[in-house]
Amino acid sequence: MGNADNKDRLGTLILVIGCTLWGISGTCGQYLFSEKGIESGWLVMVRMFISGVVLVAICLIRKDSGLISIWKSRKDTIRLLIFTFCGFLVSQYSYLTAIYYSNASTATVLQEVSPALIIFVVCLSGRRLPHKKELICVLLALTGTFLVATKGRFDSLALSREGLFWGLMSAVGIVLYSMTAGDLTSKYGSLPVTGLAMLIGGFVFGLVSGNYKMQVAIDFETLMGLFGVIILGSACAYTMYIAGVGMCGPVKAGMLGTIEPVSATIFSFLFLKTELTVFDILGAIMILSVVFILNIDFRKLTCPAGAGR
Repeated sequence: MGNADNKDRLGTLILVIGCTLWGISGTCGQYLFSEKGIESGWLVMVRMFISGVVLVAICLIRKDSGLISIWKSRKDTIRLLIFTFCGFLVSQYSYLTAIYYSNASTATVLQEVSPALIIFVVCLSGRRLPHKKELICVLLALTGTFLVATKGRFDSLALSREGLFWGLMSAVGIVLYSMTAGDLTSKYGSLPVTGLAMLIGGFVFGLVSGNYKMQVAIDFETLMGLFGVIILGSACAYTMYIAGVGMCGPVKAGMLGTIEPVSATIFSFLFLKTELTVFDILGAIMILSVVFILNIDFRKLTCPAGAGR
């Protein structure tokens, strides 16, 4: 019993640190956009490619068999590519672009609308009406989004249309991430699948979009921002989150994942002086409460480890 308790406590600590690092990553991204003039497309390319290199290197050091065996199945190779471009890339691009047009706090909160969207997809595919608990969650998510977008000014949007669109698209991205992942992560491991998706997606996206041609002035502050986004917020955060899921299980990990928007809000407010209103706080509480209300059914509705961040 003692060893189990210690494992759970260690897993909880690892999850808290990992989710906090995701919040820090969003704040660093906001800094790079607002203070250094970096474009979201360039940061998506660099973040995914370098993070992919790091995660794949970790898999090689660990001699993770999933890194190679996934290519032996033509069906799973195709599924990996669909997951990479229709799921992972969409979630990564929309999330960072949402930060570009709004801020880290708003983007991470709107991203948490995804469980409500998953409820909608589950009900639609099952051709059934939502249960009472599911309906409450959807209403909370919609009301919370409305408050975050309007900040209580009910006659107009306080958030830009682009910020709202890409914020909600980041939630859609997580749904696509979940739908296209299938059982790849359970079959081959979250780290190999995530690492390969990042590496392939970052390389192809940079090549097709032409972002690799973009000239970016690199100074010490920019390097520190990139370190926060790429190393802390991607490689370290994903590795710690996946390890924490193994120790604590997906239910607890999903609930602790709500630390990400909280930490992004705190760091964005402290270091970038992002405006924070009572309506932002109330809307965030409504949206984040969905995860806790759904915790009993979280295994059915959750996304793969690290989704969308």
